[in-house]
Amino acid sequence: MLKYFLKYILLRMESELKEKFLELLDKDKEFRYAVAAYLGLADILRRLDRFEEIQTKILEEIREMRIEQNKLWENQNKMWEEIKNLRENQEKLWENQNKMWEEIKGLRENQERLWENQNKMWENQNRIWEEINKTWKEIKSLREEQTKIWKEIKAMREEQRRLSITVERLTISVEEEARDVISYRLSKELGIEIKLDRLFINDREINIYGAAGDICVIGEASVRIGPRIIKEIEEKIELIRKYRPELLRPKLIKVIYADVVPPKVLELASKNNIWVLNWKGDLLPMKIIQ
Repeated sequence: MLKYFLKYILLRMESELKEKFLELLDKDKEFRYAVAAYLGLADILRRLDRFEEIQTKILEEIREMRIEQNKLWENQNKMWEEIKNLRENQEKLWENQNKMWEEIKGLRENQERLWENQNKMWENQNRIWEEINKTWKEIKSLREEQTKIWKEIKAMREEQRRLSITVERLTISVEEEARDVISYRLSKELGIEIKLDRLFINDREINIYGAAGDICVIGEASVRIGPRIIKEIEEKIELIRKYRPELLRPKLIKVIYADVVPPKVLELASKNNIWVLNWKGDLLPMKIIQ
């Protein structure tokens, strides 16, 4: 009814008065109460204002309750998250515990394998020691055999030394004998005295050498000779001609003195005009080469 009355009044007012009146009603509380009192609505408005205040407080309480409820929900959600995390951590702990048991099982298996390998190593070591002992026995036996061999080698060397001394003595004896026999034959058959001796040229030995007047004698002496000695005589004559030509003479007698002379050597000596003899006599006649 108030609204219709106000509409009736507003229709009769000017537009500015309407706006001002409405603005006062909206903003001015005392004016609003005055109008209400005038209209007989003051108590209703006061009650409405108190109701509005109460309603505002109730809404504030409800809002605070909702905030608290939201906090409770958030805390409850956090609690559920914590419970979820605890469960996940518990599951991880169980998984880790299972892994630890697996590791312990693996360690035990490895330990058993290690013990097996250690036992095998001890067995191998025992076999190695057995082999080492056998090896030492073999070494001892080899050393004993080596000692015997060294004794035999020492005896052989001593025998070789004795043989070398004997051969050397024989060689010297043959060379001295050859020089004596050849000197005697030259003196008897040619009437010349020639002193025969050894000659060294460039570290090579010539067993028999001597010269007198226009004749020189060059030769070799040995117990037993081979074909090689023919070539050696020719080489030694060339050696003298190259390095000591003053030792040569216009006439040359090549000679071989030996106890044993094979037929082939005699054949070669004959072709090379070499006088071959021994203490018994001539094997090939003396030839003087001009």
